[in-house]
Amino acid sequence: MARLLENQALDLLQRGGMLVPRYEVAASPEEARDAAEQMGVPVVIKALIPTGKRGKAGGILFASTPDEAASCAEKILGTMLNSFRVNSVLIEERLEVTQELYLSAAIDHRAQATSIIASRTGGVDVETLRVEHPDALKHLYVDPYLGLSEFEARQLWHEVGVDAHLLQRLGALTAQLYRTFVSADAFILELNPLVVSPDGDVTPVAALMGVDDAAMFRQPELAATVQVGLERSWKALTELEKQVVAVNEAEPYRGTARYTEMEGGDIGLFCGGGGASLVLFDALQHAGGQPANYCEVGGNPTVEKVYGTAKAILSKKGVKGLLVAHSITNNTQTDAVAEGVIRAIDDLGIDLATFPVLAREAGVNEERAEQLFRARGIEYYGDQITLNEAARLMVERMREAERNSDGLEEGR
Repeated sequence: MARLLENQALDLLQRGGMLVPRYEVAASPEEARDAAEQMGVPVVIKALIPTGKRGKAGGILFASTPDEAASCAEKILGTMLNSFRVNSVLIEERLEVTQELYLSAAIDHRAQATSIIASRTGGVDVETLRVEHPDALKHLYVDPYLGLSEFEARQLWHEVGVDAHLLQRLGALTAQLYRTFVSADAFILELNPLVVSPDGDVTPVAALMGVDDAAMFRQPELAATVQVGLERSWKALTELEKQVVAVNEAEPYRGTARYTEMEGGDIGLFCGGGGASLVLFDALQHAGGQPANYCEVGGNPTVEKVYGTAKAILSKKGVKGLLVAHSITNNTQTDAVAEGVIRAIDDLGIDLATFPVLAREAGVNEERAEQLFRARGIEYYGDQITLNEAARLMVERMREAERNSDGLEEGR
């Protein structure tokens, strides 16, 4: 999944017929000053990062003059907010507000439908609303075949309890929201707050949107701007993570490869997805080891995909060993794993005498995998040992390598 920046979400909403505030993107204080001067009204300066809760992190400031807008932009640009570096800001027209509402559309996997959520209370976290004011949230599940009609949307807002004179506009706006949500292959589209002006206009002044990165072949305009693979809203992708995303996308129909860097750690982890990878990650920690990454590689990837992922894992600074492991349920040719991993080790010039590598493989072609690993001098096990045992052995090999390294240093 991929999050959009707010200006991209506002572009889509405006294209879908929704009234939105005037806005410009600025990458410098000077550009922020020019944008505010052009608008000629008080403005809001927002950090353009693909995550919510920017206000609490100091990423939303207000300005009444162009010079103030430049000063606010200077304070925000270049800072780290919610683990994202702010490279640009959104300069948005500041509207007069008489009421703040909440509206969102999201995929509900249990209901297998889109859930529309509305509330008379906007501007606060929906999580807070659920806990403190559960009755303030009203839900509507949309039939994916019939779509959302305006009269259904009006009924939802009637249940929310908004004034009758707003029902017509809110019904039309909610139907527009749903059409934009579907047409963009989104998994979430949140308008918070959705503000009511003194003249009765209803306008989203903040939009959070995420789209399905597997559907980008239908969204050529979005595909050129969103960061594929950014399903974690809490953390920007590192260069190595982007590298693995590119490796995975190069062959999207043959296996999957996912890689997440962890802070610190010295054991590279190359393993199958789901339960096996979680077991190995926990088992390494329980045995006293420190994983340098979390990894899911499965679904029978090609040698090239294995090679690219293994090379990224081994390239992380501080990695001093590698554990390769798959369970039989991973549906992966283990010899392809062996070929790709060995090629990455050779390309990076890794010395196995000082860099422990342990493979525990079970699955298709494991006899050939064993031959390849052993021929390269890599310690190999099949399913005669468990994943937990493989993790324990890996930690032992790391400690042995550390002791040998200390011994060499003392000898010098």
